[in-house]
Amino acid sequence: MKDLKNKKAIITGGGRGLGKATAIAFAKEGIDVAITGRNEAILKETVSELEAFGIKAIYSVFDVSNYEEVKHSIKSIIKTLGSVDILVNNAGIAAFGTFNEMEVSQWSQIIQTNVMGMYYVTKEILPYLIAENEGDIINVSSTAGLNGNASTSAYSASKFAVIGMSESLMKEVRKNNIRVCTLTPSTIASDMSIELGIATKDSQDSVLQPEDFAELIVAGLKLPRRAMLKSAALWSTNP
Repeated sequence: MKDLKNKKAIITGGGRGLGKATAIAFAKEGIDVAITGRNEAILKETVSELEAFGIKAIYSVFDVSNYEEVKHSIKSIIKTLGSVDILVNNAGIAAFGTFNEMEVSQWSQIIQTNVMGMYYVTKEILPYLIAENEGDIINVSSTAGLNGNASTSAYSASKFAVIGMSESLMKEVRKNNIRVCTLTPSTIASDMSIELGIATKDSQDSVLQPEDFAELIVAGLKLPRRAMLKSAALWSTNP
């Protein structure tokens, strides 16, 4: 199992939910972490929790769907961290509604955040990983990116796109010793899924928890460099 201590990681959407659980799991492994998001108060609170593990933790407030903000912020993060080894593209939004009922602006924003946001962040970080000839990129899709359902057209379209983009990138950068993993979890009791009403806070025994997701990411990172977790689907044992 590869030692991850002193690695540097950037986690988008790292202030709460899946991103926060991943940040905490990384901190326990001795990884220095930069988390991003749009709510400074939440990010500050999470950084305080991460620092308790004795690692370097910083935050940056920006919207992944805004390329100019991404360019400026990623450059600043890497300057502060000193380098970057791991990127977790976790930031995303969701909304449900029928094809005709959902406003065009909302449909577009889901695509802009979930697809273009991941593209923008990866585009800015990738040159650093290529220069080091090593790195890991974990892209968070969803089972909604494997199968469409009624009233999920925008979200499913974004997550299908994430899979295609992620798999194409994986084949491009293998020669650079960069591992790209696409994750397609089913429902997890994250802040977002609770807010959307598809999970509840008291569903600990029946629905996947953010910590389960984080454990999978750490396990993939600990594989020897010769091995790569190309994709993984995380499901609850309870139907």
